[in-house]
Amino acid sequence: MSAHSHEIEEGLAFLPKFDASGLVTAVATDVATGDVLMVAHMNDEALRKTIATGEAWYFSRSRNALWRKGETSGQTQRVVEIRTDCDQDAVWLRVEQIGAACHTGRRSCFYRKVEAEGSGAKLVFVDADRLFDPEAVYKK
Repeated sequence: MSAHSHEIEEGLAFLPKFDASGLVTAVATDVATGDVLMVAHMNDEALRKTIATGEAWYFSRSRNALWRKGETSGQTQRVVEIRTDCDQDAVWLRVEQIGAACHTGRRSCFYRKVEAEGSGAKLVFVDADRLFDPEAVYKK
């Protein structure tokens, strides 16, 4: 183990390892239940704003833009704790979710489970009730 990897894995310096696109993966879970709410990405600015404000900020790859969770929908995330993994290329946000985490209006983005079907797989809805109408909120 090199001195650098030892510092990354065992040290106390927060040294996030951004990918070639300048992003780290961010997993948000409900602090009360532990449920996985969403997986998104953060650039350096989103990560700094999240740490500074206690509100979740992300970077949208599809829009190529920084965004604060809930800025359009009102479905915000108050960050209770941020953790990083062993090689600091992902962060885990433990949040208090206000309303729905998913842009589809559902509490979590993980509202379908994968089930084996023959030699393949199919999706089955679970915990799929909508908390809001996305067409009304996002005016698409």
